Amino acid sequence: MSHSSPTTPGSDESTHRYEEAVNESVDGALRDIAEVPAVEIITTAAVHLMSAAAVKLGLADNPDEQLDLDEARKLINALAGLITAGAPEISDMHARSLRDGLRSLQLAFREASSIPDPIGQGPGEKWTGPVS
Repeated sequence: MSHSSPTTPGSDESTHRYEEAVNESVDGALRDIAEVPAVEIITTAAVHLMSAAAVKLGLADNPDEQLDLDEARKLINALAGLITAGAPEISDMHARSLRDGLRSLQLAFREASSIPDPIGQGPGEKWTGPVS
């Protein structure tokens, strides 16, 4: 009579099943993303960056959020680079609204800074030009 030991975390069988589940999930996500147009992926990424920057600038609904200008600067820089590089690839309608959102964040950053960057040296201005 053969006794099979229960599968325990870390066992070869458990690890194999876990890896199979992860691979199926990744394969499913890749199939799903393959069907999404590039314009939608670019605009979704931009919206996520905008939302994160707004939170770091203290513009979110939660007043307990702490202002983090260093993090906001990084997010705004990344957003400006994405919008600048992606604008020719997406429709003017999408690019215009993304640029408007970026400009609003750049102005909010300038307002939130106790010592504002010189014009043309604020976050993202390397890609967008001066914002005032």
